[in-house]
Amino acid sequence: MIRRMQRPHRSPDLRERVLVAVDAGRPVAEIVEWFGVSARSVRRWVQWRRERGGLATRPRSGRPPKIAPAQHPALVAQVAAHSDATLAEHAARWEAATGVAVSPSTLSRLFARLRVTLKKRP
Repeated sequence: MIRRMQRPHRSPDLRERVLVAVDAGRPVAEIVEWFGVSARSVRRWVQWRRERGGLATRPRSGRPPKIAPAQHPALVAQVAAHSDATLAEHAARWEAATGVAVSPSTLSRLFARLRVTLKKRP
């Protein structure tokens, strides 16, 4: 028997388990109760499988980040080497090192995501 999940999320594994229940002939109302998903999600996943041949989501649109995740260690190293620099100075150093111009606000958001703090001397 399939158990109801405590915190539903929309992982590919969940989608597959929902479709196994659909293929087994379970009523949509029962599937909704078991997995904590909406009836619309069940219908959409069945439609995706029928039209696309699978459950994979389409790639997300939007431009790639100016500082790729593979470059994050280099940026953290730059901050460690120049701990007294301002955001504008870090942006200028990054542009000089990589040729990619980024704004101080972009660096601020990235530092927040990476949990990097800019400590100044007292």
